[in-house]
Amino acid sequence: MLPTGGGKSICFQVPALLQEGICIVISPLIALMKDQVYHLRQKGIEAAAIYSGMHYKEIDRIFDNGVHGNLKLLYLSPERLQTEMALARIKQMKVNLLAIDEAHCISQWGYDFRPPYLLIAEIRKFLPKTPILALTATATNEVIEDIQQRLEMKNTQIFRKSYLRKNLAYVVLQEENKEKKLLEIIQKVSGTGIVYARNRKKCKEIALWLVQNKISADFYHAGLNHEERNIKQDNWINNKTRIIVCTNAFGMGIDKPDVRLVVHMDLPNNLEDYFQEAGRAGRDGNKAFVTLLYNSSDKIALEESYSISFPPLETVRTVYKALGSYFQLAIGSGEGESFDFEITTFAKRYKIEPVVVLSCLKVLEQSGWIVLSDAVFIPATVQVVVSRAELYDFELKNAGFDLIIQAILRVHHGVFLYPIAINEHKLAKHIKKDVAYVYKMLSILDRDNLIKYHAQKDSPQITFLRERVENSNLSIDVVAYNFRKNRAYERMKKAIQYAETIRCRNVQLLEYFDEKTENCGTCDVCLGRTKVNISTDDFNRYAQKIFEIIKTENCKTAILLEYFSPRTHPTVIYVLQKLVEEDRLEKTNDVYSLKQ
Repeated sequence: MLPTGGGKSICFQVPALLQEGICIVISPLIALMKDQVYHLRQKGIEAAAIYSGMHYKEIDRIFDNGVHGNLKLLYLSPERLQTEMALARIKQMKVNLLAIDEAHCISQWGYDFRPPYLLIAEIRKFLPKTPILALTATATNEVIEDIQQRLEMKNTQIFRKSYLRKNLAYVVLQEENKEKKLLEIIQKVSGTGIVYARNRKKCKEIALWLVQNKISADFYHAGLNHEERNIKQDNWINNKTRIIVCTNAFGMGIDKPDVRLVVHMDLPNNLEDYFQEAGRAGRDGNKAFVTLLYNSSDKIALEESYSISFPPLETVRTVYKALGSYFQLAIGSGEGESFDFEITTFAKRYKIEPVVVLSCLKVLEQSGWIVLSDAVFIPATVQVVVSRAELYDFELKNAGFDLIIQAILRVHHGVFLYPIAINEHKLAKHIKKDVAYVYKMLSILDRDNLIKYHAQKDSPQITFLRERVENSNLSIDVVAYNFRKNRAYERMKKAIQYAETIRCRNVQLLEYFDEKTENCGTCDVCLGRTKVNISTDDFNRYAQKIFEIIKTENCKTAILLEYFSPRTHPTVIYVLQKLVEEDRLEKTNDVYSLKQ
């Protein structure tokens, strides 16, 4: 257990390199897998990744390399473990370590449960002597125990780094005009920053508003194409852009140590998400600020978002049926197949709100029917599937194709052996033709079975984990559904409590992750920037009620707060603190008792 930026990847990459054989890494984050593979290859380390949306032959080639000892690290998305090919090939590999990244995904107690993770224990039967390493940045004690049980770990050792980040100053500001306050913060704190907003429209609006106020800013979200995302990300990493305004699609796996500021314009759904996003600030160990701008409407918005996240099961069945029609899947077909998915087009066609569609897809995912991946760039590929002699014969008989064929052969070595990634725009530039010509010629060569050509993908993918069934046979575990719904509600309440409770921010965050710490001295509460206005009469009224509760039994803060409405919690905390300061109450290990 290491917080965001704590070096989890090193924990499996170094042991993998020091031993004979291959390390298999299970991860649900495609963009992160691709990024790690890229950087490993840059260092001369043989690594590859297999995930939804890849072509069969490319997957087959990578698995072969793993079997024959040509890879040191193989990254797999969890749903790939269900395939017969994966199980058959993994049995043949000399696996020196099985690493499970984002291990909290295996636990229904966690905030991001993913059913394919439950299958990981199955492959351990084929690797009885292979050690297993589970890694996560955020997990409570109950999640840690669940991870160990579900991965069938024996003789477990837990390595844990404190969640305390002494260089981060956590601040919650109650603000009605958030944009104005954001501008003040950015003008006051120097250096690069990340601003998180709940939706794509808001990201763009805030970024444009900052630019109008002479702040170097840009926006980023998953709806942008691959090239746009890369340019925006690179500009920010290389300090050409100072502030990036983004959804939570941004930041995963990005190692930029000098982020001085992270601002949340909206309260995240849970403290796990908030803590991970906050952890992208100050990785160089220098002072950084994490600010949440909060007002009364945020709580209402979060509660509405929660309601939408758990739609009626009949709505889920409606969306499932529409998916079958959208992809033209017959009953009994579709298992293991992946499709590009544009949620806006789907929502318009079936007249369902996009947010409702997304929530229904999440329910289907957590029920083990599908996997929905974020938008991921998969480059175009070409493989020649005939001999050199046959290809040459085709050139002689079909004037006009020699230009494109010779360009492919000159630029792309190994094109007769396996699929080679190509860039149609670069190919067009190389042969001095427009890109439409390249698309047309490649499509004709593919149609005539001379090459296998797959156009690039840059959209989210839906993978069907089971064959399509009639709506009446769509099984969803209602007990598990309600369990996740209740857990999400509890996590939402904790997030709201964090924003509204006038108590050291660090103490609150670490307490959530079952760790104790002293008041940090740097947050808004410790510095006295968060004020409570309360009359003497109201103070005495609150104090009297607190004394009456404690007369019956000594109470922790959380228990005491249950006797008061949530909107009064900041005031209750303030009164408790004053009563302790005035020596009218005793407080030991967060337990309040009457002064003897």
